[in-house]
Amino acid sequence: MLSKWLFSNPEGLNLDEPTRGIDVGKYRVSALVRPLDDGGYTSGVSIRSGRGSATTDRVMRFTEDFPTHEAAARYAMAQGIDWVRDSAGPAIRPN
Repeated sequence: MLSKWLFSNPEGLNLDEPTRGIDVGKYRVSALVRPLDDGGYTSGVSIRSGRGSATTDRVMRFTEDFPTHEAAARYAMAQGIDWVRDSAGPAIRPN
């Protein structure tokens, strides 16, 4: 259901637990957030298709620092979802 909403290009989407992984089509998108020594946070995203054990299709790390854990997680999830959208093509887009 969530992937159908994501591919409908909503103006906004509020996720209750943005730091947990979500399934988008055949992919599992998970935020990777790390605290920095200065009190900020850095983020990345892991995108897995589940083909084989411990298979990761893409890991992206971002150079931008974020003021809060939530901001870092939201950015990572948005980037991961965008990657899935761009790479999925029309095959998994809903009608």
